[in-house]
Amino acid sequence: MFFKQDISKLTDIELITLYKQKGNREVVGVLYKRYTGFVFAVCMKYLRSKDDCSDAVMGIFEKLFDDLKNHSVSNFKSWLYTVTKNYCLLHIRREKSDMIKSGEYVKSGDTIMENTQNMYHDGEDILELKLTNLEQALCNIPPEQRVCVELFYLKEKSYQEVSEITGYTMNQVKSYIQNGKRNLKISIEKNGG
Repeated sequence: MFFKQDISKLTDIELITLYKQKGNREVVGVLYKRYTGFVFAVCMKYLRSKDDCSDAVMGIFEKLFDDLKNHSVSNFKSWLYTVTKNYCLLHIRREKSDMIKSGEYVKSGDTIMENTQNMYHDGEDILELKLTNLEQALCNIPPEQRVCVELFYLKEKSYQEVSEITGYTMNQVKSYIQNGKRNLKISIEKNGG
């Protein structure tokens, strides 16, 4: 087994591989130290309460003990973002459900309205829907286009950097990005986004 100082120098993927092999929880602890701030920031975007976010961070990292054994992860940070977002959305849904059950929702005519103290912004719900549609659409385009689009737009890499990272020529990168953008638009429009 590695000493603690050796573990902390491993890449995310090396840590995940080591955890899958040995099951040592200290390995997940290293990932926790690396990404606590990141997970907390993502939680704040959705939950807005420091207490809820602190609880969510602990819950998410506890969940990782099982999730890392059961999932194949190639990019830990983006995978962790998705896990965190889904955890927060589930928390919000549960909270809304609990409010309905406890009568904190006010029935008005034929519609149910949320008590004004716990309002979530419609604009953010729409943004979340658009982001979900985008994520789904990204899965529907060819892998080489998806990689280039993600690196260029989401990771803000230049054409040259995308070319170096992927090994594609500059012309291939430009073509994959252009075609990927077009295919994303088609996929999103087809799914009503």
